[in-house]
Amino acid sequence: MERKFNSQAKRHVKKGDMVQVIAGDDKGKKGRIIEIVSDSNRAIVEGINIVSRHTKPNAQNQNGGIIKKEAPVHISNLQVVDKTGVASRVGRKENEKGKLVRVSKKSGEIID
Repeated sequence: MERKFNSQAKRHVKKGDMVQVIAGDDKGKKGRIIEIVSDSNRAIVEGINIVSRHTKPNAQNQNGGIIKKEAPVHISNLQVVDKTGVASRVGRKENEKGKLVRVSKKSGEIID
């Protein structure tokens, strides 16, 4: 019988995390993760990687035209920002209850 493994890899970022961009045109900007696109290891971050989208008129947008929206960014270009506002790498430690939690490598604080 073949073993079944969890196909989803552990990532250093999650939906709702505050992150900082460390590479690309938006380097240095901070934003909150809106969505994770798991099959391509990308994340949509609010206010980051804004693209112009040409749209036809439809039910949501009566006039059509050019719409600005966020495009996905690869998660390797993102660093989690901890409570102190500093971007750092993420480690994992066991807490008192024996559960694995994410920890900031710089400050040692637990990331919620």
